[in-house]
Amino acid sequence: MPGVRLALSTAPDRRTAERIARLLVEERLAACVNLVPGVNSVYRWKGRIEQDEEILLIMKTTAAGTPALRDRLLAVHPYDTPEFLTFDVAAGAAPYLAWVVGSIGPR
Repeated sequence: MPGVRLALSTAPDRRTAERIARLLVEERLAACVNLVPGVNSVYRWKGRIEQDEEILLIMKTTAAGTPALRDRLLAVHPYDTPEFLTFDVAAGAAPYLAWVVGSIGPR
């Protein structure tokens, strides 16, 4: 099975998260994006400790699709420095992994 990856990012609010998620799925860059509300982020930004409630985006893609997903997310995201982290999926249900692979890229 070609490499399936999870990618993580955050968004400042539900409306932004939904807009980004729909765009990434419509453009076949992500097979699915889960929106997890209520993430409380504590981070250092420009020399200060900040704390904000955000929406976590969990995106399913492929290794080959990761660069295009990253580039599009960074282009449409409202943050100056959006989070974008990816993780290889070591194992999963074969039908689900095949669905992810079949959902990415041109049709």
